[in-house]
Amino acid sequence: MNKIEELIQQYCPNGVDFTEIGKIGDFYGGLTGKSKNDFQDGNAKFVTYMNVFSNIAVKTDIDIFVKIGEKENQNRVEYGDVLFTGSSETPDECGMSSVLTEKITEPLYLNSFCFGFRLHDKELFLPNFLKYLFRDDSIRKQIGQTASGVTRFNISKKRFAKVIIPIPPIAVQQEIAYILDSFTQLEAELEAELEARRAQYEYYRAKLLNFSNLNGGGYEVRWVELKNVTHYSNTRIAAVELDKQTYIGVDNLLQNKQGKTFSSYVPSTGNMTRFETGDILIGNIRPYLKKIWCATYSGGTNGDVLVVRIQKENKNELNSKFLYYLLSSDLFFEYNMQFAKGAKMPRGDKSSIMKYKIPIPPIAEQERITGILDKFDSLVNDISIGLPAEIDGRRKQYNYYRGKLLDFKPLNN
Repeated sequence: MNKIEELIQQYCPNGVDFTEIGKIGDFYGGLTGKSKNDFQDGNAKFVTYMNVFSNIAVKTDIDIFVKIGEKENQNRVEYGDVLFTGSSETPDECGMSSVLTEKITEPLYLNSFCFGFRLHDKELFLPNFLKYLFRDDSIRKQIGQTASGVTRFNISKKRFAKVIIPIPPIAVQQEIAYILDSFTQLEAELEAELEARRAQYEYYRAKLLNFSNLNGGGYEVRWVELKNVTHYSNTRIAAVELDKQTYIGVDNLLQNKQGKTFSSYVPSTGNMTRFETGDILIGNIRPYLKKIWCATYSGGTNGDVLVVRIQKENKNELNSKFLYYLLSSDLFFEYNMQFAKGAKMPRGDKSSIMKYKIPIPPIAEQERITGILDKFDSLVNDISIGLPAEIDGRRKQYNYYRGKLLDFKPLNN
């Protein structure tokens, strides 16, 4: 019998209480009445949407501030509070949680796109336990069902209050949190090592693609504008011909830079832009301007994605994967950002993009560089080998044990 089983046998052999969260705490809102100017030269820290979305425990090393007046009536975040995102583009990503697990001495506020939950009795749960409980798949499923919408989904706090959670004894909570903390610590160490390798990859990629001072070394480099060797795809495909396996939207590019995940939305009418194997797909609307994919199959996309195709007469002198590496560089992103047009959601400027100059070394050199970068890319991104594979394995193991550890028998059974 392991320690968890011993504790359950000691403290709750017949099961644990389950309750609707609305019965044990209250919701509160984020910042209200704030203008853009209030976030310039602010005097108080606040928790951003991405801080909540990305972390099971709130990151408190905050350097983002908002202006709060002495007599303002704004809700403060307290130790033990559970923070939730209020909306998202998909119901599955609504209500992502983060818990303030550290005691703080200065005022801390919450952004307006999130809401907080505070227990009536803070002795009921350990904050370190709650950070895992509200990210558990079974609780996440309940939370997803509280969201509604069409293009954007919003949480209903009335339905959210009906979400049912277990209340295990504190000793059981403490042991579960300890076990899961060990998993997350190991994953964090592996992630740090992988991040170091990614930095190394970025360094060597920049070196390999730097032809600014090279016009020798056994070969010549020709510099041309994109419009001289590529063009935008003007082939159209009917939306009815597409499905989740052949439609690439900005959301695909957002998730993993490679368009390999299924889109959350597939158009049912109208014409899309056709892309072919070897085409370069680039996000054309901020904040997705850095997302890019070298297509490994044919399909269709919409106006938020640019499809760059090597001209037929240039295919023997320009390798599509080499072009992908050139256009996925920070240099191209910075260039693209200079000419992006629009206020809220700037778009890349097609004519300016086509004026971007790229180096064209001999095709053999392009293939050599591409081969090296492909190997680097696999080492830092391919979840079937190396560190990514180990991290993926640990993550699956963590999710499995989290589900097991948080699966309690109801007391009334």
